[in-house]
Amino acid sequence: MTMTEQPVESAGENTACRARHDSHSPSPGPGAETPETAHEQVNRRWNEILQETRVTQTGVQILFGFLLSVAFTPLFRELETFDRVLYVITVVLGAAATGSLIAPVSIHRFLSGQRMKDELVEAAGHLMMCGMVLLALTIGCTLLLILRVVVPGVLAEVLAGGVMLWFGLCWYALPLHLRRRSVRRSRTDDA
Repeated sequence: MTMTEQPVESAGENTACRARHDSHSPSPGPGAETPETAHEQVNRRWNEILQETRVTQTGVQILFGFLLSVAFTPLFRELETFDRVLYVITVVLGAAATGSLIAPVSIHRFLSGQRMKDELVEAAGHLMMCGMVLLALTIGCTLLLILRVVVPGVLAEVLAGGVMLWFGLCWYALPLHLRRRSVRRSRTDDA
């Protein structure tokens, strides 16, 4: 199927969906979004979490695999005590991030068919946020570990700190800022 082709739905299912939307809400104007039912919203949120999980799982698994292999390189034996401790912390953070980001799949397998999608979406959302924090810390520690070997002096800490600040801005501060701005805008529109 190409990107422009649509899957064929049964006529009864498609008609029932249109009838439900037509009978419960007035027709939205051009460019307006149709309101979602609670069931549609939870399904959409679950599909979004699945897509996000696919992206983050791949990255964290590749990073974790790299981290596991580092201990078996000849250069690892030459690391100072601080760098070895940093490595252990990094591997533990990577394992925890992997666990958090894969957990929604396990929860879904255990709870599938139990009519608990609302709870599943909420728990998966929390696990994803936790996993993202752990992933950011893992990346920061990995970067610090690598930079301490490659870059002399305090520059490694400065660069790793700068990258962590960037992650904080992109992954957390920007979304929170956009959320607050949207809330303010909706309050202004309602007034």
